Amino acid sequence: MTAPEEERWVIHVPVVVPDLNRARIFARTATRALALLTSRIDAGEVTVSTEDAQGVRHRVFCDRRLAGGGRCTLPTDHTTPCARRSLTTGLVRRPRK
Repeated sequence: MTAPEEERWVIHVPVVVPDLNRARIFARTATRALALLTSRIDAGEVTVSTEDAQGVRHRVFCDRRLAGGGRCTLPTDHTTPCARRSLTTGLVRRPRK
């Protein structure tokens, strides 16, 4: 018998920032700080939106699938090849070819 799947909850924390770029930076920083406290952070699902258009969400992390497994944890607008970066240490781990 397998354990029942845990229900997922989303935490909404409004912050005031001047633009989308700074909202993404703030969200990445908050995600990395929370990842130090718990392994239950789903970085690929972190998004930001304006208060008046909460249904229009902008991804914070790339989250593309990597060859060899895992997902890209670089910022969504990165220009380098996708890689898996530790959320807690910031070290980049390139996928094996």
